[in-house]
Amino acid sequence: MNMLRPSLRHLSAALMLLPALASQAAGTRTTEEQAALPAGQQTVSWEVADLNRDGRPDAIMVSEAKAAGDDEGPRLLQVLLRQPDGKLKVVVRNQRAVMCRQCGGIFGDPFEGVQPQAGGFTLLHYGGSNWRWRADFRFAWSRRDQTWQLVAVDTLSYHTSDPDNEKLQHARPPRDFGLINLADFDYENWQGRGQR
Repeated sequence: MNMLRPSLRHLSAALMLLPALASQAAGTRTTEEQAALPAGQQTVSWEVADLNRDGRPDAIMVSEAKAAGDDEGPRLLQVLLRQPDGKLKVVVRNQRAVMCRQCGGIFGDPFEGVQPQAGGFTLLHYGGSNWRWRADFRFAWSRRDQTWQLVAVDTLSYHTSDPDNEKLQHARPPRDFGLINLADFDYENWQGRGQR
């Protein structure tokens, strides 16, 4: 994955999110999004893309508890596949795939969003204080296993006093860490947890 400088990436991500934020601020939600939202939750991210390469538009949703002061609570990631009858059906749920609001250090909420691709998506995170970091987790559809699997982890870190000295790491599960299905993925403990 081509990693941009974090400041440019933040600007790019913010510009891409403006239409979605404006829509949410206006209180507009699609009927499908409202139907998928669990009781007591609010939408953090809603993206539509063909996530399993069957030619139908699927959806991926990230939500969190509405309760004030629950900044450290888990976020729920749901993948919804479009069925032959045109309806969306939740096929994967995971409460350990997306970092919480306070998991980014002084930067606060590290979750930058979901970047969908045909047959998959990437979860984007950025945070830190003097030491800045980013972690992008890419998942791809497996026809054989009929689920999404972790296929790439790209991380970057640097100290604010020396931003040109970036440390980049690229992991390519399953080659490096074994097979990790989306339902089993944990952003804190993904290394070495894969099935060989």
